[in-house]
This record gives sequence, structure tokens and C-alpha cells, in this order.
Amino acid sequence: MNRNDADRKRRARFDKVVSIFHQDMYRYAAWLCRDPGIAEEVVQEALLRAWKSLDALRDDEAAKPWLLTIVRRENARYFERKRLETVDIDNLSPAQSAMLAEKEETGLEDMRQAIFRLEDDYREPLVLQVLMGHSTREIAELMGMQQGAVLTRLHRARHKLKDEMEKEAAV
Repeated sequence: MNRNDADRKRRARFDKVVSIFHQDMYRYAAWLCRDPGIAEEVVQEALLRAWKSLDALRDDEAAKPWLLTIVRRENARYFERKRLETVDIDNLSPAQSAMLAEKEETGLEDMRQAIFRLEDDYREPLVLQVLMGHSTREIAELMGMQQGAVLTRLHRARHKLKDEMEKEAAV
């Protein structure tokens, strides 16, 4: 097989794998970083890294956890090297500070905020299961831990979330 055929075959394999899981990669990145723009950057970097290391993927059936692991690591790299812009809230105009005070009071928004308040150890497996539809075995592989530990974290995450929502309802 000549080089052009090998390149075409590699590109076809990459396109097949990525086209199936691209939306999952983006959703996962958006949940990790909570910003659509940053999520796009993270996914682009993850795609570049996946392309470079495509030969490391031995089984295309394992592509989803492999790609999501790359996204998770790229998200960590992004925040290691980026300095996020801050705003001095003492110098805001009255209109700008009024926008900060606005809060949407819906049950969905309360639930999102409660999820974001969970510690990463609990939030990540919960999001992977509920939003991404992963099994506990897949979550264990993605996070590099035992399946029993994932089950424990999911159980605790649900209880913490329930407690948070009950606190919110009582206020």
C-alpha cells in the first residue's frame, strides 16, 4: 500500500470515529468548562491531539471513552495555561451591576447551580451518566477508577444534590 492510500485510510478512520462522537465531545467539554466558546477551543485541541495519536486507538469500539478522556485532559491543559479575564465589580456602571443582580428563578436553573456547586469528584461522574448516558463501567474507564468507586460517587452525588435542592426550597 502506498503512502497516499495509507493517508486516505487514516483520514477515513478518523472522520468515521469523530463524526459519531463530535457532539458528545462538545457537550462534555461545555459541562466541564461551563463556557461554549472555551468548549469549542477545547474540542478543537482534543481533535488535533486525537488525530496525532490515532494510531494509539487499537479498537474503534473504544473511541468514545478515548475521545472523552482526551477532552477532559485538554480542558485541564486549557485552564493550566490560560489566565481568565476578571472584571472589577467595584467599578461597574449602575446598569452593569443591575445585570449581575438578576437571577433567573426557575427550577432548572436552581438544579444547574446545585450541580455546579458539587465537588468535581461528584459532579463529573453524575454529568457523565445523566447528560452523556455513560454506564458506570465507561465512567470508571474514563476517570481511571474502579466501578465500585463510581457507584459510590454517583450515590453520594445524588444525595448531595437532593440536600442542596431541599435547602433551596426551604429558603
